[in-house]
Amino acid sequence: MEVITITSEAFQKLTERLENIESYFKHIAMKQPLSEPCLDVEEVCKLLKISKRTLQKYRMKGMITYSQAEGKIYIFASDLEEFIRNHTRKAFAKPQKNL
Repeated sequence: MEVITITSEAFQKLTERLENIESYFKHIAMKQPLSEPCLDVEEVCKLLKISKRTLQKYRMKGMITYSQAEGKIYIFASDLEEFIRNHTRKAFAKPQKNL
């Protein structure tokens, strides 16, 4: 292992840069505290073009995962994508007549 010696001035500059980087990441984390987007009922209904009642039925049947905090319903974007993938049906082609 090699030992590297630096001046106190260089060490101070290095420390300041690390503090700036830390400050930057804290600022970013405060802007977007969640690791993924979270949607409320109105946003999900708009995206799926369904009523609030239909979304409630999906939740009650366990078809879509959700979180609830103090009466407010939230659905993570990944759960919405999974719901759509799970309810996708393959298209089928009509048999063509031989000419």
